[in-house]
Amino acid sequence: MDTYKIERLLHLLMERLDRQEKMIGDLIFRSQRQMACQEEDTERKIYNGERLYDNQDLCLMLQVSKRSLQRYRTLGILPYLMLRQKTYYKESDVERFLAEHIDCFQKEKMADYKARIR
Repeated sequence: MDTYKIERLLHLLMERLDRQEKMIGDLIFRSQRQMACQEEDTERKIYNGERLYDNQDLCLMLQVSKRSLQRYRTLGILPYLMLRQKTYYKESDVERFLAEHIDCFQKEKMADYKARIR
């Protein structure tokens, strides 16, 4: 092999390594940014020292559909907050809603309740 071919191969190898390094750097940056967003989402679930539930949390907890939650909001029996175009419910409002609209409400068993809403 002559010197020209060796230099050409080394040049191609260095270009490929540079591309790989850039791709790895981009992946690390995206991963760190995604982790930061997840931490913000976790922190955002507290509002004025009170835990917030989103639609998915409440649907799973009460075992009702999103449409049922919308109906409760429309009827005015379930107070809610809109933050960044997302619906949240304060824990105290949810507990009050459950106490008023579910028979035999016990705070300790809140996660066990199904859709027994009057």
